[in-house]
Amino acid sequence: MDLRLTGRRALVLGSTGGLGLAVATALAHEDARVVLCGRRGERARELAADLPGAAGLAVDLTRDGVDGLVADAEAAVGPLDIVVLNSGGPPPGGAVGLSTDAVRAAVETLLLRQVELVAAVLPGMRSRGWGRILAIGSSGVQAPLPGLVLSNIGRAGLAGYLKTLASEVAADGVTVNMLLPGRFDTDRSTAIDGGRAEREGMSLEEVRDESQRSIPVGRYGDPAEFGAVAAFLCSGPASYLTGEQVRCDGGYVASY
Repeated sequence: MDLRLTGRRALVLGSTGGLGLAVATALAHEDARVVLCGRRGERARELAADLPGAAGLAVDLTRDGVDGLVADAEAAVGPLDIVVLNSGGPPPGGAVGLSTDAVRAAVETLLLRQVELVAAVLPGMRSRGWGRILAIGSSGVQAPLPGLVLSNIGRAGLAGYLKTLASEVAADGVTVNMLLPGRFDTDRSTAIDGGRAEREGMSLEEVRDESQRSIPVGRYGDPAEFGAVAAFLCSGPASYLTGEQVRCDGGYVASY
């Protein structure tokens, strides 16, 4: 299938590793011009050098404003057609004893910065009659995950915002979707498994084996599998798909 992404210009947040990098790679291989970014600017530039037509930028959205990021990205590749929202997960923990400061920090990272970025790029997308906004979320949006209350709070708020936005901009040719990963073989999954192993006195291997048995396909996902789904959601043929939460989780969530 021709995804009709040749020449499209994409910004992928948090793309120096994990699922963000997988999405950036998939888009670049479909001939989109991709801007990779993350706190590790040198790493972003190194990765971009290995992808056709890509650029790398340093950014920390907990400290830097979004206007500078958008300006730098558009200076590198041109007006943005695609924005992939992605942010690192907040620290694990439960709901009992949760501090308001921790909630505030999670909402700043997982919701407010994303809303600001969308506001910066949306007018251009609407005026050109084509745009793709895709958020990398979590299966916890639909089935809150134990021990990840801050992620559950922030990502659920983002989901509500994006669903509302989708209906408001659909007629302008802009689609808005959320892609919900389950367990993928990334550093984030290793960190979560390691935290559980420490809390429960298990080995990392025991935690991982138990986790994989809970996934119907029997394994963690390959990030490239996630990137392929993301590329389709950002594509031309996906123009009638908007306002959706698409799970890519190996069947983990036991509901439709």
